[in-house]
Amino acid sequence: MRPKKTRWVKCEPGERCFRPQCKPLRELEGVIMTLDEFEAIRLSHLEELDQEKVAKMMKVHRSTISRILDSAHKKIADALVNIKAIRI
Repeated sequence: MRPKKTRWVKCEPGERCFRPQCKPLRELEGVIMTLDEFEAIRLSHLEELDQEKVAKMMKVHRSTISRILDSAHKKIADALVNIKAIRI
């Protein structure tokens, strides 16, 4: 297996956690979003860049960005549908 390539992240969020208020904290499960997933979502959706531009900015291949975005979307959907916290 090849070693994981370094990914460039411009916007480091620090410690962030988004949680639903409808469940007590002790009953709450969560998903963990990685920094590269956070940055890919930010660039792709907030900055409205296409995957090719996101890949160039993060210095990885476009197919890698596609996999990162797919993973991030699944985690966000899981958190929204199953009432879970999102930790970055």
